Amino acid sequence: MDNKKINQEIFVKLNVIGTYKAGDSVIHKLDPRIKLCLSFALMILVFFLRSPLALGMYGLFTFTLVLLAKMNLKRVFNSIKPILFILSFAFIINIFTVPGESIWSWGFLSISREGLYSGILVSVRLILLTIQTNVLISYTTSSLLLADAIESLLSPLKKINVPVQDFALMISIALRFVPTLAEEADKIMKAQSARGANYDTGKLKDKIKGMITILVPLFVNAVKRSEELAIALEARAYGISPIRTKYKPLKLGWNDLIFSVCSIFVIVLIIVLEIFF
Repeated sequence: MDNKKINQEIFVKLNVIGTYKAGDSVIHKLDPRIKLCLSFALMILVFFLRSPLALGMYGLFTFTLVLLAKMNLKRVFNSIKPILFILSFAFIINIFTVPGESIWSWGFLSISREGLYSGILVSVRLILLTIQTNVLISYTTSSLLLADAIESLLSPLKKINVPVQDFALMISIALRFVPTLAEEADKIMKAQSARGANYDTGKLKDKIKGMITILVPLFVNAVKRSEELAIALEARAYGISPIRTKYKPLKLGWNDLIFSVCSIFVIVLIIVLEIFF
């Protein structure tokens, strides 16, 4: 098995940001600006939904995006694993703190019908939010395209001397190095485990000491990489010219416009269902 395939398996296993996989699906071919704007719109919309019909339509639209992106369903649902703790915490907080008609009680603990509904609602929102974000951004949009999209959307700020290009470059570098650091952390953990280190058992103090053996070499490697990157940028005379050219400039096509119109129609339909049903 070659290194590229091994790295991709590590990224998928860790479910980190930047696990982009090239493809020829409808979602892959969309303009990254459209995907970014749609993702933010859906991100805001989901937290205002309480109607089962509206949430059902939102979920159907999210599932449609998964199909259009030709994503492996197992991989998509595995992306929920990193937020299981947040899901559990939000669910427990809601069922025990939201007042209403009690359906179970034990001592000072009480679960209300409204609290149970609120806990399920928050969990569904977070799951749908995670899936749509991963499908539209992490899995189908490379870090370079995402940085170009952010730079294009923020370009009006150049008139007030905001360094939009530098900001986009920082985002691109950060997204690019997230999977790289995740891969290095995985290698360091395996190396330390081969030397007898154990991160799962023992007291909390021992676990913290074990994590230090991972964080220290990871931090040192990150500093070395940043220095090498700075030298590479200087060697390529980055920042000499105020105007930066692009190998593939972003252009909207008919497929982007059609997809945008369809997405706006679905969003309006979800809002109508939330208001009137």
